[in-house]
Amino acid sequence: MNPAWRKPRGIDCRVRRRFKGVTLMPNIGYGSDKKTKYRLPTGFYKFLVRSPADLEMLMMHNEKYAVEIAHSIGAKKRKE
Repeated sequence: MNPAWRKPRGIDCRVRRRFKGVTLMPNIGYGSDKKTKYRLPTGFYKFLVRSPADLEMLMMHNEKYAVEIAHSIGAKKRKE
């Protein structure tokens, strides 16, 4: 869902009145299961690595977390 989404409140709004063929309003039932929330399709949790020291900590938890290298890490550090 777009973070800029706002609940429609207009008196003639088709979305608020839930007409066929228009945008669906989000409800609580669209949420994820608590057991699988924040998981990637592969079953891992995403972990953002900002320094090489963070990688050492993940060596013990490599069955549970997948590594994503932060944007601020340069090419030289990524190769190390």
